[in-house]
Amino acid sequence: MTGIQDKRRAIRHLLREGEPADAMAAYYALYHPDNRTTLVLPPSFDGQRADGYVALSRTGIDLFRPLVTMRLPTDRDPAATEAAAALLRQAVGPGLPVILSAPDRYLPLLRALFDIQAEERLRLYALDRRRFEPVINVLVTRGAGAGGLAHFTIRSSQTGQEEVAATASLNWQSPNFAEIAVNTRPQFRRQGWGRSVVAALGQYVLESGRTPLYVVSEENAASIQLAESVGFQDTGVREAFLQATLRPTAGG
Repeated sequence: MTGIQDKRRAIRHLLREGEPADAMAAYYALYHPDNRTTLVLPPSFDGQRADGYVALSRTGIDLFRPLVTMRLPTDRDPAATEAAAALLRQAVGPGLPVILSAPDRYLPLLRALFDIQAEERLRLYALDRRRFEPVINVLVTRGAGAGGLAHFTIRSSQTGQEEVAATASLNWQSPNFAEIAVNTRPQFRRQGWGRSVVAALGQYVLESGRTPLYVVSEENAASIQLAESVGFQDTGVREAFLQATLRPTAGG
């Protein structure tokens, strides 16, 4: 039986680890903890190089639904499309609720195979060192979040009780990239605190030798404005983010 490290070696050629477009997929396929990762390769895998894969990762996004990322055989001819569909069916059981994160080009296939409960289109931003604007805010404090990853927080006592007002944390980090997430409680918005914690975490990531990434829904204008104000630039990469279940095949 092929172990996960052998599988990782077999799919590494499918991922451009130095490119933002492949950064998230590369993290979950190659660096997410072994005991929280399942890699499924095509039946045609010869033990050396695979022409596609599906990764199921247990994450903090949802404790009950795995995050499914993938790189599929080329979908430009019917035979390849059917091979890609077969790989997805092999990896994901019918009726299993999952979260799918995939390049836009896979959307027609995913819509044909899955019942989709929610769908978002995400933009990928990368921090441009030349445009980065550090923010000095004495309210920002550094801590450690899930997996020991750094996060930066602002706490407030405006309501009479100390509470977290804004926080920027890392969803994941690989040798080349780290993805920043930000949350500002509604009553503390429009004070620049979200920008402050994102800038602090962005600087920390840059100092670690990685490029900070920021993923945002195309409909979230406020979050896009925040990212751009710090110095993030749109990479042009678009990803589909779906909550879905695989449909049973005609034969059951």
